[in-house]
Amino acid sequence: MIRFEDVGLRYRTGNDTPTEVLHDITFQVPEGGFRWLMGPSGAGKTSLMRMIYLAVRPTRGRLFIQGTDIVRAERRSLPRLRRRIGVVFQDFRLLPHLNAFDNVALPLRIAGRPEGQIRADVAEMLRWVGLAAKFESHPHQLSGGEQQRVAIARAVIGRPMLLLADEPTGNLDDTQAERLMQLFHELNRLGTTAIVATHNDALVARHPARALRLDHGRLIADG
Repeated sequence: MIRFEDVGLRYRTGNDTPTEVLHDITFQVPEGGFRWLMGPSGAGKTSLMRMIYLAVRPTRGRLFIQGTDIVRAERRSLPRLRRRIGVVFQDFRLLPHLNAFDNVALPLRIAGRPEGQIRADVAEMLRWVGLAAKFESHPHQLSGGEQQRVAIARAVIGRPMLLLADEPTGNLDDTQAERLMQLFHELNRLGTTAIVATHNDALVARHPARALRLDHGRLIADG
């Protein structure tokens, strides 16, 4: 599903010389795999995630997502692949003019699903994440934890082939965090490949799995 080969990533800030934030990253995740992504703040976790969901391309090295060579692929071929990737962002990225229901429904509408099916699937998902009473609420009317649950529901509603979650339990209490992990494990059991970035060592201890560990932009462990 994912293969990195000696990948490096540079960012340019203003007129400064480009800074390499990821160095010589090599690993692979098989289809249906689950990985924790761990490391201190500034280790490069978010930059790694951005490459996997195709927001940026590697500066050097090779990156393959479901067999597609991302470095060499034509730009017009990437949106179709990107639509099969579900992403839970740290800052939620909900559309403020849409209510909770329509934010979650958005990926299904883009995919052209029938409206009757959309209504049933979205209602079930929002009930599952504990937001049955918040269908009509807009993001500014929701707490941080509620916004996060809407963002999670939106990311998984289309049963993505690949799920990326950046600190998805950061605004959730222990009960909701466990409920979320149950959802991730169920999707993974059904074949979705998942990478979950977290600082929550207790959560990792309760749900042991292989971990990718970054430090100062380098992969220091894959196991």
